[in-house]
Amino acid sequence: MKFVSSRELRISPGMVWKKLEKAKDLVITSNGRPVGVLTRANEESLEDVLASLRAGRAQRAVLEMRRAAVARSLNRWSDKDVEAIIRKSRRGRGKVAAGDKR
Repeated sequence: MKFVSSRELRISPGMVWKKLEKAKDLVITSNGRPVGVLTRANEESLEDVLASLRAGRAQRAVLEMRRAAVARSLNRWSDKDVEAIIRKSRRGRGKVAAGDKR
């Protein structure tokens, strides 16, 4: 992975675009720390690139939720435990969801 400072991007954007053309992805840094990623795209590939980025973010969110569940031992719950919590929550709201049998 190639790194480019935000200063370099500001001062020499043409050089950064050339680097991006070769590397396809560049990590932008500020004070030596990553702050963003530049990904090569054009008019034809833009929608696909954006869809891939969104899918990657969604996968990352799921991974973080799974890790949080493991940290809280929620991954050990059975389906019966989960259903009991859902029923209790629904009763607390005072509403009956479609298909909910009390």
